[in-house]
Amino acid sequence: MALPIDPTALDSEDIGEERATLEMTHEEAVDHVREVFTDAGFGIATEFSPSELLNEKIGANRDPYYVLGACNPNMADRALDASDNRIGALFPCNVVVWQEEPGVQTVYHISIMRAARLLGMAPDDEVMADIIADTGELVDEAFSNL
Repeated sequence: MALPIDPTALDSEDIGEERATLEMTHEEAVDHVREVFTDAGFGIATEFSPSELLNEKIGANRDPYYVLGACNPNMADRALDASDNRIGALFPCNVVVWQEEPGVQTVYHISIMRAARLLGMAPDDEVMADIIADTGELVDEAFSNL
């Protein structure tokens, strides 16, 4: 099956990719990321450890990996309106923390607002552009404080 777009033609700005490295334990990094995103105006709607789940269920032996489902209610409400509710299939805005090695953690995020637009789930119009800009400012604030 051929994809309708060439993923290799996308760059990190197209998907709102953010990445940071933290030099601390995995647990400290998860707590720090949770605090920083909360301070930037996000609530943490859900969180879980895929590595714990996979290690327990299938013996995957994965290094620590944690997902924080961040949500800014005002942005979510605007995005639902702009996308005829379809963007909710991508909620929440996940921020992941994985251990590169003991004491070194990667924090990673992509913009579901940008992804939804690329997938045709949200319009490529001024309303969505404003939502993308506003959520991008919040994410930038959080990442600048990591």
